[in-house]
Amino acid sequence: MGIQDIKLLLTDVDGILTDGRVYIGLREELVGFDIQDGIGHRLAAYGGLKVGWLSGRISKPVALRAKRLKVPFLYQGKLDKLTAAQNLCRKEGIGLSETAYMGDDLIDMPLLAQVGWSATVPYGRPEVKKAVHHVTRSPAGGGAFREVVEKILKAQNRWNRAVKQFHRTNGHKTVYFNDVFT
Repeated sequence: MGIQDIKLLLTDVDGILTDGRVYIGLREELVGFDIQDGIGHRLAAYGGLKVGWLSGRISKPVALRAKRLKVPFLYQGKLDKLTAAQNLCRKEGIGLSETAYMGDDLIDMPLLAQVGWSATVPYGRPEVKKAVHHVTRSPAGGGAFREVVEKILKAQNRWNRAVKQFHRTNGHKTVYFNDVFT
C-alpha cells in the first residue's frame, strides 16, 4: 500500500496548518492559517479525500477555522494521536494503511510510523523528517497542506476532477461581506 491507496488525510494543526506560533492577547488567542491550505481542503473534498485534524491543544480559533472549512473530523486535546486515529479509522471503516498523516514533532511519531503514507514540513524535527515519506517544499502554515493534497490527488489521478469541480462550484460565485461573517 502507498499514496495511491490513501482515503483519509489526517493532519496535526500547530506546526503544519499554522507556522507553530500562537499569539496570546489579553482576551483571546490568535492563530494564523494560510488561504491556499483552505482551498486545499475544498480540493481534497472534491477529489474524494476525507480530511481530519488532530491537535494536542484545545483552541477556539482552531475549532472556528475547522468549522468554516467544514473539516469533517476535528479532535483537540489529543496527546495520543495514534489511538485517536485508530478510533476514527475504525468508525469510518478505513485502515491505517489507507490513511496519510502530516506531523512535525515528536508527539506525532507513533502515528507517522503506522500510517500508509506520511509527510512533514521543512520545519519538522530531524527525527520526524527521517521517518516520513515526504518533506514538503512549502512551509508550515504556508501551503504545505495544499501541497500534500495535490500530491495525493495527482498520484491517484483525481487532481483534474477536483480542480474542475472546484471551478464549477466556486468559479462564478459572488460572496458578500455579510455572508462571510454571519
